[in-house]
Amino acid sequence: MTDLLSHNEPKEVAEALVSQAPTSNPLAGVDVLEPSSRNQWWDVWDQFKAHKGALAGAAVFFLILGGVALGPFVWHVSPTYIDFMTMKAGPSWAHPLGTDQLGRDLLARMMTGGRISIAVGLTAMIISMFIGTLIGVLAGYFKSVDGSLMRLTDLFLSLPVLPLLLVGTMLFREVVAKILGPEIGNFILIVSAVGLTSWMNTARIVRGEVLAIKQREFVMASRSIGTPARRIILRHVLPNVMSPITVSATLQIATAVISESVLSFLGFGFPPDFPTWGRLLYDGIEYMQDYPQLVLWPGIAISLTVLSVTYIGDGLRDALDPRLRR
Repeated sequence: MTDLLSHNEPKEVAEALVSQAPTSNPLAGVDVLEPSSRNQWWDVWDQFKAHKGALAGAAVFFLILGGVALGPFVWHVSPTYIDFMTMKAGPSWAHPLGTDQLGRDLLARMMTGGRISIAVGLTAMIISMFIGTLIGVLAGYFKSVDGSLMRLTDLFLSLPVLPLLLVGTMLFREVVAKILGPEIGNFILIVSAVGLTSWMNTARIVRGEVLAIKQREFVMASRSIGTPARRIILRHVLPNVMSPITVSATLQIATAVISESVLSFLGFGFPPDFPTWGRLLYDGIEYMQDYPQLVLWPGIAISLTVLSVTYIGDGLRDALDPRLRR
């Protein structure tokens, strides 16, 4: 030290002292929590995977969806080709599911009918979700229209759905078919009838969620600074009610598929040359005792579709609602 001072080098002396001094980290030994970059949807996926029934249901549903969507590109047999030499034949290499009473290939008709039935379910679900969400949000956020909208919902809930569907299809089927054609007309009529008679439960669920969310601090703060109601609903309310809407949407698909199958089974659905799973049941009921495969395959397809979608909805409910997470 004295040698350094004698050479009149104060800067070098200071650097030497600093280099020799022991350094200490004030955060040494303390675990610093770093912000996690994990997206919350990964947590939803982890919770959904824990529900074995939902995972199996999703696998079955997407298998059915892929089969009816891509199957006709692999299986090139026409669903309308009639072969009287193979009427009501059992499963074979040429016809893996057998043939119907007119010799038409059941596998081709099952894939074509699945496209129609699932399309009806998805389209009717969209209509039902739109009406139910709109009425639920308006009734929950605006107190002035709450009473009237809920009485309207109670009115629709009190109506017998199946007789209403039957009467609606009987009254308007020919009129719509003349305007839009028998295929498109029947499709629009059925999905509209099913969608307009299945939105009530969604409206009640959404209304209850909105009533709770509009009392939250962030919504009250937005209202206090003069944010328009439309902006509050779109930016704050709707994103926080998407969980029950998603769960309700999956269940509505199952309800719509069953409704279409019932209408077609009773003979009020699509025409005979426009096969759906319900129509296949209707066509095969006369030969059920001697040729059970005519009703067995469409019945299994309807049951698996409805059951898988129900399990998916159950798993989404557990995954999206933090109060139900295990």
